[in-house]
Amino acid sequence: MTRNNLPNSEYEKFYWGIGKDFIAGVDEAGRGPLAGPVVAASVIFPKFFENIYGINDSKKLSKEKRFELFFLITEKALAISACIIPEYIIDEINIYHASILAMEYSIEILNIKPDFILVDGTELKNYKNYKKIIKGDQLSVSIAAASIIAKVIRDNIMGFYHLKFPCYNFKNNCGYPTKEHKIAIKKFGICPIHRKSFQPVKNFIKNIDN
Repeated sequence: MTRNNLPNSEYEKFYWGIGKDFIAGVDEAGRGPLAGPVVAASVIFPKFFENIYGINDSKKLSKEKRFELFFLITEKALAISACIIPEYIIDEINIYHASILAMEYSIEILNIKPDFILVDGTELKNYKNYKKIIKGDQLSVSIAAASIIAKVIRDNIMGFYHLKFPCYNFKNNCGYPTKEHKIAIKKFGICPIHRKSFQPVKNFIKNIDN
């Protein structure tokens, strides 16, 4: 990381330097929530591009900053893609496999085939030409950019669901297990986008059945 603790392009520069021209950074948003989809994104920047100042792990940025960077990333990137895996698929295959599925499909649908992939802390199943980087969204600018794209898309989806199910306050908690969200589940029950395989959603269903 650089002195200002922002992700840099050291990983990208290394692989550019050994002839990998198109490097995709890949990350996801939404593993932990009790409701809504998991979203993965892939981003390819031009070779030796100048970093966009302020890009960071999406969790460390304000909503306003993520939104601002979202548009800067889309302007600078050679290719961007995103994949949305809904809650019912998460319940069928579990969140771990759903996250990998989202990541791999986001790579698959890029309009430029990557020469190499940098992925945040996850082993891919159907790709070999990649490097898993622990806390990659804090170390690689491409991964951090992908985390921002995924997070903004997912937040917008949850904002839409807030209009349909306002009692859960999805526009603010984005489906995460906040105290307010758990209280709302106890009071109003669950809605169609809740992940039935997740606690405390599973507990609520179990209590109803009993």
